[in-house]
Amino acid sequence: MQSFDKIIGMISDWVWSPVFIGICLLAGLLFSILTRFVQVRKFGTMIKLLFGGGGKHKTGISSFQAFAMALSGRVGTGNIVGVATAIAYGGPGAVVWMWIIAFIGAGTAFIEATLAQIYKVKKGDQYRGGPAFYIDKGLNCKWLAWLFAFCSLVACGLLMPGVQSNGVAMAFEESFGIAPWISGLVLVVLLGLVIIGGVKRIAKVAQVIAPLMAVVYLIVAIIVIIIHYETVPGAFMSMLQSAVGTHPMFGGLLGYAIMWGVKRGVYSNEAGQGSGAIVAAAAKVSHPVKQGLIQAFSVYIDTLLVCSATALIILASGTYNIYQPDGTLFLEQAPHLADRYVTYTQAAVDSAFPGFGNIFISFSLLFFVFTTIMAYYYYAETGIAYMFPKHHGERIATWILRLCLLATVFYGSIKQAMVAWQLGDIGVGIMAWINIIAILILFPKAIKTLRSYEKQVKEGKEPIFDPKALGIKGADFWEEKLENDKSNSQITSKPLENNESP
Repeated sequence: MQSFDKIIGMISDWVWSPVFIGICLLAGLLFSILTRFVQVRKFGTMIKLLFGGGGKHKTGISSFQAFAMALSGRVGTGNIVGVATAIAYGGPGAVVWMWIIAFIGAGTAFIEATLAQIYKVKKGDQYRGGPAFYIDKGLNCKWLAWLFAFCSLVACGLLMPGVQSNGVAMAFEESFGIAPWISGLVLVVLLGLVIIGGVKRIAKVAQVIAPLMAVVYLIVAIIVIIIHYETVPGAFMSMLQSAVGTHPMFGGLLGYAIMWGVKRGVYSNEAGQGSGAIVAAAAKVSHPVKQGLIQAFSVYIDTLLVCSATALIILASGTYNIYQPDGTLFLEQAPHLADRYVTYTQAAVDSAFPGFGNIFISFSLLFFVFTTIMAYYYYAETGIAYMFPKHHGERIATWILRLCLLATVFYGSIKQAMVAWQLGDIGVGIMAWINIIAILILFPKAIKTLRSYEKQVKEGKEPIFDPKALGIKGADFWEEKLENDKSNSQITSKPLENNESP
């Protein structure tokens, strides 16, 4: 078994090599520059669009529901256990690198979400899209599209759910002495009741639970930070100094701070790996750029708010230990916590609310994980929708996926934590490798679409997406929509909607 674990670790290290980390950073920076930092310029528009497209839709889901589903996928164990792990192996500076990857990653999220909308397709009462679809239609490369769909099916259906359930099982065993297999079984039953209902039911549950739990978690974290206000400035300084290698104690960890910060950052906010683009395609919007902006905003919520809150309460409370790559102790702040990363956050909350920390973090993880695995299921289901275009084959494959995913959730709850994280890292990394390459080729189409959108807004018009006018081929859905609107005499220079700003 040890040899198997060693092999898994080697594969994870190869997938997340320094080369890939560098590509993630450079791609995000490139997209940010070419869009003139759209993630900053259009921040106000992001918020207006998010709450301006509500209501029920016969086909697809609303922008807010797509945002909530994307948030479900992003806010999970990566925000609680993942941040603690990053600190344990990368030091306080890893958090700053998570911020950096989130800021430039928002540019990546915008590009991939816009591309997902451009090349989405209509299947029944749903919209489907994402990397598999834009690789097929945009690059005319079916084999690579099929490979991504297969990888998303395996990663999201078999690898990543185990990471999430593992965090919950550890937390409930620590807090209440509940055996991991019991926690896993309860999670399986709850998930089964939701995912059988498909994307509509997933969206309805996600739009309530994901935002609510994020707000509750942030409120508790803010209270903990206020209680430890005297140590907060020191925590901030250690983060900043460690991130650039000038901290007297943590300076030697600079390389690991960057590696763990970027790795955990990408894992947490999903920018670049393509999963957020899958959800973005499901939304019904009047222009691709609108959903691109909304998906970029969800990256901020995940990393700059939730992950930062976790990091600050851990560092300000001193409830952490730092380890070297070989597992030897580098700094011991909390001897009783050892390397049980989930307990770092629990102990931090407990320092402000004695006896409450374990309970709060355990139930926070439960709700975060519940919605995250729902999102994972949808990612995998979309992979099936691409791989099995025929309805009968898709239905059979979908039921097999449901059973396998639930089995993986149960297995992950009783499996060793490090192996579960490594399996998740491999899944995320494979998807990200394929997606990053694809969007580095296709990004000019997203840039064209953004320029056209901004030009129309500046002219005071309601933006209309005409792929043919922009020289974009393969956007069949939008071409048909434009023709239908013209035939119904609905294409006019409408006055600018309230949720747009030049």
